[in-house]
Amino acid sequence: MARQRWVEVKISLLSRGVVVGIAIGGGFAVLVALTLIWFRCKKKRRRDHEAHPAPKAGGTYGGQQQQNASQPSDHVVTSLPPPKPPSPPQQPPPPPPFLSSSSGYDSNYSDQSVLPSSPGMALGIYQGTFSYDELARATNGFSEANWLGKGGFGYVYRGILRNGKEIAVKQLKAGSAQGEREFQAEVGIISRVYHKHLVALVGYCIAGDQRLLVYEFVPNNNLEFHLHGKGRPPMEWSSRLKIAIGAAKGLSYLHENCNHKIIHRDIKAANILIDFKFEAKVADFGLAKIVPDTNTHVSTRVMGTFGYLAPEYTGSGKLTEKSDVYSFGVVLLELITGRRPVDANNDFADNSLVDWARPLLTRALEDSNSESLVDTKLNNEYDKEEMARMVACAAACVRHIARSRPNMDQVTSSFFSLGGMGILVFWF
Repeated sequence: MARQRWVEVKISLLSRGVVVGIAIGGGFAVLVALTLIWFRCKKKRRRDHEAHPAPKAGGTYGGQQQQNASQPSDHVVTSLPPPKPPSPPQQPPPPPPFLSSSSGYDSNYSDQSVLPSSPGMALGIYQGTFSYDELARATNGFSEANWLGKGGFGYVYRGILRNGKEIAVKQLKAGSAQGEREFQAEVGIISRVYHKHLVALVGYCIAGDQRLLVYEFVPNNNLEFHLHGKGRPPMEWSSRLKIAIGAAKGLSYLHENCNHKIIHRDIKAANILIDFKFEAKVADFGLAKIVPDTNTHVSTRVMGTFGYLAPEYTGSGKLTEKSDVYSFGVVLLELITGRRPVDANNDFADNSLVDWARPLLTRALEDSNSESLVDTKLNNEYDKEEMARMVACAAACVRHIARSRPNMDQVTSSFFSLGGMGILVFWF
């Protein structure tokens, strides 16, 4: 009986084990099946993703936008992809015949926020330096389309830096001894000063025998162009007066307010640049000289522009600030009369403008009547008191004896008061 009960218990336990085993096996089978299904679904999703990839950010439009962004601009030279610039030319391309034959770019400050730090020769004080490739790219390879003018020792081109800043680049004639002296003078002297009415030197480049000077760009040409350019409309009196005052202030700064007096040595209409507001900026300091405080003059070989040179300078080579004053007086006569310093087409062809004007200046001061001097193209549309002041300035500045000429501070003040004019008239 007991044996029979034990057998029944054993059978019962065995049945339960079978049921549990079947249950476990079934659960495992279900788990395996679910796992297989999950892997199959995942594989299917991957195939679907590969067959239909998600679009990239921007898509085709983004690619076209990038392509459009790289298209060259008609006005911004630096938007062009950087080409490999030509090797430094031995001779700049000939200038187009229809452009002005004179240029007056120069001067005097280093804007380090604009300039890259590239190797350069130290010339006494730090200057921003450019590589030749940078300037070739900025001027579109020194192309004729960017050509601004021709100076005594090189060509001037308009350029645009990568940051959009407009510049003027003077490329001095390679291998020219005088060009090298001009380079040294402009970088080593004028970079020491900054004034609203002096054209600013941005930087320079030395590449082999190439010497390039980089200036701020003054967009409205120069006084010679506006006053004497063929087909140009007459300059208004207010513009002439504004230019005279601005140039006088710039020159006065060089003579009176620098640590050492700086003599420009080539003051003329072509070296007075003008912006669109007709503010004047004195330019081109390639012939400039520093005069130590202990010296009364500098003896140097005569250089400058015929018609503007002071008589004592041409006669002896002795250079003082009064030589600049004389040249400025010639510029004032140009503004008053509308005539060139030397012009074969005028009735003073055998003499200079100064020789022709001197007796008329004397008469104008005696009679308080300047009509015989005034440019007829003004059509009497000028302020007579302002004209009288400018006539007095011109008469004092072009006096034959240097010591009888006023200094530039006195000239500047005379534009604003009758008292200042009196000082000029009776200056000894």
